[in-house]
Amino acid sequence: MPEDCNVGALASQCGSQISAKFWKVISDEHGIDPTSTYHGTSNLQLDRISVCYSEATGGKFVPRAILVDLEPGTMDSVHSGPLGQIFRPDNFVFSQLEASNNWAKGHYTEGAKLADSVLDVVRKEAESCDCQQGFQLTHSLGGGMGSGMGTLLISKTCKEYPDHILNTFSVVPSPKVSDPVVEHYNANVHELVENTDDTYCTDNKVLYDICFCNLKLTMPTYRDLNHLVSATMNGVTTCLCFPGQLNADLHKLAVNVVPFPRLHIFLLALPL
Repeated sequence: MPEDCNVGALASQCGSQISAKFWKVISDEHGIDPTSTYHGTSNLQLDRISVCYSEATGGKFVPRAILVDLEPGTMDSVHSGPLGQIFRPDNFVFSQLEASNNWAKGHYTEGAKLADSVLDVVRKEAESCDCQQGFQLTHSLGGGMGSGMGTLLISKTCKEYPDHILNTFSVVPSPKVSDPVVEHYNANVHELVENTDDTYCTDNKVLYDICFCNLKLTMPTYRDLNHLVSATMNGVTTCLCFPGQLNADLHKLAVNVVPFPRLHIFLLALPL
């Protein structure tokens, strides 16, 4: 029986940085080293590895991930990082433009110019799956790229793959943490309500409070926040990546947690 596959898209600087940390966590769980080689100790690590990884030549395991940004800075940072060599080079999609914290630029102008290139890579990844169930998008709702182009990709993917599950991990802007004053105007929740099946939200203010009060960090960095978000993402997707009886696929997960179709926006919790 073919195994279920899920394609992850990482839009914006925030989404790419969080997802790089997320892939570090699940690569460690599956026994995949930074060279894409398996060095695990249990057969359970390989049992459902095709959910998140595709097997390449030479026994290499490559993440089913697409990294998207309008400017190359974030892509260069991820590519030169500890896991930079694990991603497929063709799946880095970027341009030399920027959204300038403007939702309309990301959704209608600069982002729209890049959308077709992203969808081409999405189709390629989807066609390589034996039994694809859905997509997972990581992005922020405060920036022009993450919210503007992120919601554009969501709507286009929803139209092209209407029978697939679409999950998002969305970072919501907070009034006490946000730098640009326009972040709250960029937060387009309407597109998430209309076009996604599950939306898992995190709040930077809450993450900072956890770092200060629970973890006793005096100067938390974005790396600390990304670690918390990646841990919660890993908790949500563990039931998909490893054998189990509960929420064994995206459809079962949606059925079990969504009471009504439009009530699918959740807050993540992490026991500390």
